Amino acid sequence: MNAKKFLFRPKFLIPLVAFIAVAIFFAIGLRLDSTRVPSPLIGNQAPSFELPILESESKTLNSRHMIGGFWVLNVWASWCVACREEHHVLMEMAAKGVPIVGLNYKDEDADARHWLSEWGNPYFVNAIDNQGDVAIDWGVYGVPETFVIDADGIVRYKHIGPLTSEQAEREIVARWHQSKSKS
Repeated sequence: MNAKKFLFRPKFLIPLVAFIAVAIFFAIGLRLDSTRVPSPLIGNQAPSFELPILESESKTLNSRHMIGGFWVLNVWASWCVACREEHHVLMEMAAKGVPIVGLNYKDEDADARHWLSEWGNPYFVNAIDNQGDVAIDWGVYGVPETFVIDADGIVRYKHIGPLTSEQAEREIVARWHQSKSKS
């Protein structure tokens, strides 16, 4: 059998076609921005929660108390390497006055407190989500993730992965300034 007939037999063409299709899907996937995963929360009311506060576990944070003001929810953990990468960006935003609520995700409380004392605390309050139930309600894929919530309690923006200074300035600080000018 010559090489030409061998290559055009159906049992050899099927794997070749399948390989080409997979390669095309892979190439398309590489061009997508993994920080831009669509969220069903955008434009909708933020999920409510009531969780203990890391700084004082006898007190709780109720998200309904946040309605009426712009705020940012940052999901983080002391074991998260990418959280360390974005931490300086959160510190910069906090220094500008942006109100950031931390959602400490599946972490040991002592580890979280130690991490904040070592790296600095950009959060005006930290809620403890040891089981990850609240993160599930928010559609969290992993840490870090950041959400922007407006004064009406509507989620306006979601970012997956560590924020850069440019992203924070464009997507969060600019929105915060807009919210201040409206009030």
